[in-house]
Amino acid sequence: MILKSSFKPAFGLTNPHLQTLLPTFLRARARIDYSHQTLELDDGDFLDLAWTEMSDDQRPIVLVFHGLEGSVESPYAKGLMSALKKQGWKAVLMHFRGCSGRLNRLPRSYHSGETSDAKKLINYISRTYPGSPIAAVGFSLGGNMLLKLQAELGELSQLKAAVSVCAPLELNNCAARLNKGFSKLYQSHLINSMKNNLRVKAKLHNYKTLINLDNQRINQLTNFREFDDQVTAPLHGFAGVDDYYNQSSARQYLKKIKTPTLILHAKDDPFMSEEVIPDSTELSEFTQLEISERGGHVGFISGHLFKPTFWLDRRIPEFLSPYLKKEK
Repeated sequence: MILKSSFKPAFGLTNPHLQTLLPTFLRARARIDYSHQTLELDDGDFLDLAWTEMSDDQRPIVLVFHGLEGSVESPYAKGLMSALKKQGWKAVLMHFRGCSGRLNRLPRSYHSGETSDAKKLINYISRTYPGSPIAAVGFSLGGNMLLKLQAELGELSQLKAAVSVCAPLELNNCAARLNKGFSKLYQSHLINSMKNNLRVKAKLHNYKTLINLDNQRINQLTNFREFDDQVTAPLHGFAGVDDYYNQSSARQYLKKIKTPTLILHAKDDPFMSEEVIPDSTELSEFTQLEISERGGHVGFISGHLFKPTFWLDRRIPEFLSPYLKKEK
């Protein structure tokens, strides 16, 4: 089902780049005393988790998956975690490997189609809190991963509901869009962050032997397609960048989703073109796609400039609420 979004941009903030960039400056610095936990993995690596609170009660738990190079400190994550806490729910953000401020132990890191870590987290939460209904929210890369995860789990999904925000449903499209015009600034910022992390890890792992990568080649990487071809794909077992993009893009899997899932997308998202938006025939009966004309990438600022409101912090709990009510 495809619906028109109820989102209305703040007066004067219809530009997609303003919608994308201003939340970093306009969002109030939400103060949350997180409880931190490390989940050890079978392959010798670990996941760092950040909880709004840890307790043994049976309140609903919402899992949050951040975007590329994000963390619990990302403005959109802090805003949503605060909004979920106000609902009386517990929220836990899973840092993708290497994103918590601590280097992960293995040469590999994370990518848009890596669902195994999220599955391990869901299984852990289900075992540890068997009386708590579970939902999940994913932003950007995390949103693509979550949709692919929901499709892989199908009817066996332990999630009551899920929300995906601004997911790059076709990774090749996203890589191409970010290599054009003003969007190159977003690409440059993200690529530089990824390269800096890679240089640090290169001091601990022999990437020259593993994937024929040295510091000179790292320095020459300038866009996502190059980075994914020379780093992401070989580190994670793909034959090349096209194999990675083809297997990891979530659009092709949407028909297999069997539990309630909301996809939020803005037509003017500067991280991708409108061509990534699926039509109704590609969606399962459990999937609801809400499209807005404006909103940028994980922006969705409404209200007005001097008193902004962040629509996602209202819409996401609104969607999840019916599914997180305890069964009597």
